[in-house]
Amino acid sequence: MVARIRAEFDRLRRVAIHRPGIEMFFGLLAPEAFLYERVFNRYAARMEHERLEYTLKHEFGIDVFRIKERLLELADRKPEVRKKLVSAGLNDLNFTGNEQVVAEAKKQVSEGSKLYDSGHFFNLLLLHPTLDLEKGGRAARAIHLGVTEEDPVANLYFMRDQQAVTDKGIYLSRMSKPQRAGEPALTRFIWETLGEKIVHETEAPGTFEGGDFIPLKDFALLGLGDRTNRDGANQMLEFGLNFDEVAVVHQPSHPLIPDDEIDPMIDMHVDTYFNIASSGVAVGSELLLKRAKVEVYQREGENAYMKSEPETTLHDYIKNKGFEIMNLTTLEQLCYASNFLCIKDGQILAIEVDREIKNVLENLTSKAKEDPHRYGKLLEQARKDYQDLKDAGGFFPHKKEIYEHNIDALGIVMTNLTGGYGGAHCMTAALERN
Repeated sequence: MVARIRAEFDRLRRVAIHRPGIEMFFGLLAPEAFLYERVFNRYAARMEHERLEYTLKHEFGIDVFRIKERLLELADRKPEVRKKLVSAGLNDLNFTGNEQVVAEAKKQVSEGSKLYDSGHFFNLLLLHPTLDLEKGGRAARAIHLGVTEEDPVANLYFMRDQQAVTDKGIYLSRMSKPQRAGEPALTRFIWETLGEKIVHETEAPGTFEGGDFIPLKDFALLGLGDRTNRDGANQMLEFGLNFDEVAVVHQPSHPLIPDDEIDPMIDMHVDTYFNIASSGVAVGSELLLKRAKVEVYQREGENAYMKSEPETTLHDYIKNKGFEIMNLTTLEQLCYASNFLCIKDGQILAIEVDREIKNVLENLTSKAKEDPHRYGKLLEQARKDYQDLKDAGGFFPHKKEIYEHNIDALGIVMTNLTGGYGGAHCMTAALERN
């Protein structure tokens, strides 16, 4: 099997996910610092993730694998994989402090590595621990210990972003935020171990994240903004694609947030305000789609694209491609309505927006209280949307527009998992569609 995707609406066949583990504990110690939206229950989040996996496997018959479990299973069967995992894990384990104590600790870990379970070394890749060891006096084994986790990959369960799968294969990201910088190296180790083809790895100073890429058969969307910069987009055009046309979509600023205090987290990736439900239906916030500028590039040969048309907007571009647009309110967009996963043409797995509203409004209310200039108008509109949606009798994905466009939508509750800032689309690395 080869990881390759031409269209977001093709039948989903194979998906990789990561069940959040100990790294999420560290993320919840300082949610905002770890790019989470809010505090949530880690145990409940894991339960929701189990439900996501079950739904993908048993409701839709998709081949789903968890990257940790797949890697450990291979390591326990194949000595060469175990050797690579041990080496990678030990490389992420650091010691500082008293030279004698450090030397003894390194020796003990190295010589005893064959006794550790494989999961021990995977956890080293997750946490990047540094141990500071200092003698505490003349008494035997009196040692002061300091254990620091260096940028634990608390966002790893958002498996969309460390790579994109294009019509060529797996294209590795280079994350724009230091909190996520270590993730592509970990997933690269996994893809290479599994024998997947990697077509390119984004190089500095470029940044690219998988949530900014949406393939659409004859053309593709490539986001440009806070997470994917111009150099990263250019690398994708040169090395990652064979589509006849690519639309480079500029991240729009939200019109309800003042220009002097923009918040790029609100629409950090293209898939946080736009998505594809079928070969003829797009879903998104028209408020943002009409502000998202688009540059159109035509392929002129191998690894060569040329800008061909005047700039347009994502709204007009996707309409001109023959798609109807199902509009999302500001509140629905904030509740991850567009971050659904397309299972096949006309079938989606979507967040139950009505279950997200309480958390989103509470979080936004808190922000508006602290900074009314920045978030006051956004909160006002979200509250208005809530009342309007109640009066209309439907929240995404249970809206009349869903049925009018013949979209088969299954809702799933993820009120804790979404606290990390993403939905079902963000949490799945789609590897094969056909």
